[in-house]
Amino acid sequence: MKKLLMLIGLLLIQSLVWAQQPFANGRLKVSANKRYLVHQNNTPFFWLGDTAWELFHRLNREEADQYLKRRAEQGFTVVQAVALAEFDGLKEPNPYGDTPLLNNDPTTPNEAYFKHVDFIVDKAAQYGIVIGFLPTWGDKIFKNTWGQGPEIFTVANAKAYGRYVGNRYKNRENIVWILGGDRNPREGSQDLAIWRAMADGIEESVGGADKALMTYHPQPNGQEGGASKWFQADDWFDFNMHQNGHCRFTPIYDNISMSYNRQPTRPTMDAEPIYEDHPVCFNAKDLGTSNAYDVRLYAYLDLFAGAHGHTYGCHDIWQMYSAKRPSVNGPHFFWPEAMELPGANQMAHVRHLMTSRPQLDRVPDQSLIVENNLSAAERIQATRGTDYAFVYSATGKAFTVNPGKVSGKSLTATWFDPRTGKTQSAGHFNNQKAQQFKPPTQGYGQDWVLVLDDDTRNYPRL
Repeated sequence: MKKLLMLIGLLLIQSLVWAQQPFANGRLKVSANKRYLVHQNNTPFFWLGDTAWELFHRLNREEADQYLKRRAEQGFTVVQAVALAEFDGLKEPNPYGDTPLLNNDPTTPNEAYFKHVDFIVDKAAQYGIVIGFLPTWGDKIFKNTWGQGPEIFTVANAKAYGRYVGNRYKNRENIVWILGGDRNPREGSQDLAIWRAMADGIEESVGGADKALMTYHPQPNGQEGGASKWFQADDWFDFNMHQNGHCRFTPIYDNISMSYNRQPTRPTMDAEPIYEDHPVCFNAKDLGTSNAYDVRLYAYLDLFAGAHGHTYGCHDIWQMYSAKRPSVNGPHFFWPEAMELPGANQMAHVRHLMTSRPQLDRVPDQSLIVENNLSAAERIQATRGTDYAFVYSATGKAFTVNPGKVSGKSLTATWFDPRTGKTQSAGHFNNQKAQQFKPPTQGYGQDWVLVLDDDTRNYPRL
């Protein structure tokens, strides 16, 4: 009982620390080395996101407060949400009976609807959460074979709408702009011009590119380098996003590596991985639904491949499934219950690990390990700073660490359990010769992280 009370106390302290507002350090920007996000005073920012696409559209103010408060307690730093939402977001009103546009015209936004959005953005700031703000879901530009649309944007009204949302939120320091919304621009169409016009409108209203941190959320297919395929050279495009889809064992780390190595250098990340409790590859009958291990696996593989941060997702949460709202592809839990799924709570361990060592000098480095080209199902992925290293083994498979990749004659080795966040010693070893490590357990779902520290740095125990 005493140990349990101590653990509860530590978790409460951690939640209070995480819930503190970080915006005293200023709005976010790209780090000097172009690999990470930092605040204006260069304090590192770790992006731990959640896809709450329907947050503005489907939750009332009390529910939004409940959602944001709990996510802050769980260590999330970003919530990705859409103003013109996917689920018939132009015609189906929010809980207060308001739709976002008058006559579906992007040049005539509805003040009452956006006051509700204002409330949620400001409430997020109170909990220390950044809003990854999508001005619109992509079906309002390109409906494709799914999505309800209608297609309402042109180059002219996209710029006008960009000006509107830019001006409305220019003084909110907890905004990061995300264009795209699950659509890839079509070759030979006006799509690229429309998105660029919207970006121009936002930048014009907020007072320049340095005050509008912006990116693009693509689909998973046909963009192995993420959104950088179309926008890498655009001045408004500050960092890159991928979507890996909702299948198991997709080698998204290769896509992260591709965009990581593109020029000009930009931070990169997976902004929509496989969701927890999602039909795997949209085929629950044959493949079942995704679990905590599925979402955990992608978090560590993506981050260790060079991503600056990571977004978690849950099939029940993104659509804010409840008895009052219809569902898509059969979620199992109403959204308040789904917030407590194991994968969501295990994301706190991801953040704890990634922020426990210097963040801005961390690089992906598969040369650290001998077994550096295994498939996703048993992948071993490595990342390091100058004086520490993390090695992720997806199934507890043994691996060999090459010497001299980090500083120090002697290294302290620690096993970190991604399921619990607990650690156990793996001993000390000479950094001048190769060393094999075998994780404590092996098999499906038995993933482990090896933490290696230069003995002279005396890093705190995890």
